[in-house]
Amino acid sequence: MAHILIVEDEANIRRVLRKILADEDRTLTISEAEDGVEAISVISKSKFDLILCDIKMPKKDGIEVLTYVQEYLPETPVIMISGHGDLETAVQAMRTGAYDYIAKPPDLNHLLQTVRAALNVQAKPKKSATKIIPKKYTMIGESKAIKAIHHMIDKVAPSMARVLIQGPNGSGKELVARALHHKSNRADAPFVEVNCAAIPTELIESELFGHMKGAFTSAHKDRKGTFEQAHGGTIFMDEIGDMTLSAQAKVLRALEEHKIQPVGSDKSISVDVRVVAATNKNIKEEIKQNRFREDLYHRLAVIELYVPPLNDRKEDIPLLATHFISALSPQKELNDDAIKALQNIDWTGNIRQLRNVIERLHILGEHQISAHDVNLYTQSKANL
Repeated sequence: MAHILIVEDEANIRRVLRKILADEDRTLTISEAEDGVEAISVISKSKFDLILCDIKMPKKDGIEVLTYVQEYLPETPVIMISGHGDLETAVQAMRTGAYDYIAKPPDLNHLLQTVRAALNVQAKPKKSATKIIPKKYTMIGESKAIKAIHHMIDKVAPSMARVLIQGPNGSGKELVARALHHKSNRADAPFVEVNCAAIPTELIESELFGHMKGAFTSAHKDRKGTFEQAHGGTIFMDEIGDMTLSAQAKVLRALEEHKIQPVGSDKSISVDVRVVAATNKNIKEEIKQNRFREDLYHRLAVIELYVPPLNDRKEDIPLLATHFISALSPQKELNDDAIKALQNIDWTGNIRQLRNVIERLHILGEHQISAHDVNLYTQSKANL
């Protein structure tokens, strides 16, 4: 039997929320508080499985309640209730640790689905996270930018917050996504990657949400989509900036309702997934050009991380180059002049390009790889 606290200064809204929840599940125990001071007093004396809290009350009480819960009861999910003009505040609340937000006046289905999803997450036994990131997924570097990314990963990974990773192709966005997963409480569950740019428009819905046998010509059997495959774990939506507006609308609905509907089915499936997305595009510019939905951006970008191009962190090249050459062959090494020569190259292809160049030097270079080898095998654009 779940215990829910409603924190809202308007008595009629409290009454409506209580009725909606009680009609949905008669076993729920529902308490109320009319402001943040009363809420904190009640929370300190009783255990709650979920808190519904108005984001704006006098003296920003809603944010104060969230801060209190995050400090003293971090396992208790908080759903913020926001007015139409409070979207930025709601997103900031999710960055602080809110489970989700719903808009006033609350849509009945959206409210109930969000409450169910939050209670399901809260009811699950917490797994101890696998805190060690597999070596092949470790970001290498000692630059200020890389240290900042590692710090953010450590801070954000244990939460449920959705993360949007931005940066150029080949810079290491997938490594950030995998690190977030491996340092989270979902580390033992699936990590499912989907490249949104590589899926034809007509198949994107089937890829994400699955399909039933006979739903279309080539649907010879039922198929689980990537959201269902990632249930309990993390879905990494790479190159989400290339997704069509139609597909974006379907993803937004899945994030809001915590449910998916396979193509050809009339039934919805509840899914518990953490979404990490990545793009090489400037999403805010895409929004201005009406190529990306602003509401989806706010759902995805609870936390934003930027992975810089290699040209902006050339001090990491010695560590990266040594790592790549050692992984290929312990018998070959780069001398100091070779490292300096690598640092003088314009790395438009970022880490991916550096790794390819090191593989080329490993195959064609001498035992002691020199600056001459670097210049010889990287001088033409074809080699780059």
